[in-house]
Amino acid sequence: MKQFVVIGCGRFGSSVAKTLCKLGYDVLAIDKDPDKVQEIAEFVTHAVQADAIDENALRTIGIRNFDVAVVTIGSDIQSSIMGTLLAKEMGIKKVVAKAQNELHAKVLYKIGAHKVIFPERDMGIRVAHNLVSSNILDVIEFAPDYSIIEVVAKDDWTDKTLRELKLPSIYGVNVMAIKTGDDLNISPYAEDVIKKGDTLIVIGDNASLKKLEQE
Repeated sequence: MKQFVVIGCGRFGSSVAKTLCKLGYDVLAIDKDPDKVQEIAEFVTHAVQADAIDENALRTIGIRNFDVAVVTIGSDIQSSIMGTLLAKEMGIKKVVAKAQNELHAKVLYKIGAHKVIFPERDMGIRVAHNLVSSNILDVIEFAPDYSIIEVVAKDDWTDKTLRELKLPSIYGVNVMAIKTGDDLNISPYAEDVIKKGDTLIVIGDNASLKKLEQE
């Protein structure tokens, strides 16, 4: 089972740490603020007070033994960069870091972050998509021009097969999965029938997905 170290216990970092722990993973939470460490302690496996830029402290804690480091320091860019660099140099297999802006993200990638996240921006994207289309449940951007969305089946899709809907030719998107109640069909066939209330997980370029949202 993977072990996670979360460096930075602000609102976002605490949420990540608590959620990972609830999912059954071992989680070490680190922050230089003793109050934040005390607040998170009961919700994670271990919580330690340490500075992200203190190499000796991080080595003593043994963060090199963890599989994934999540550096969620946002306001202090220097600490964010140093924490990411140290986690990488200590041999952690995967390092995920939070960025304030694109320049910050470029630096994090340059020093070895495997993935950079923008929590506020990504949440803003999801909220905006929900506002413009009541059918869109969620949006995940996985490349600059491509996304995956969850969309509730439109009324005129009910009782039609994927072949009849012709979503690839009409909208330029492909259906990855169909959710009916609690059942998830992750390999839908052309003859699968869409039922009222179904949720479709759809992939496509952003222009095509926008066309789908607006109709």
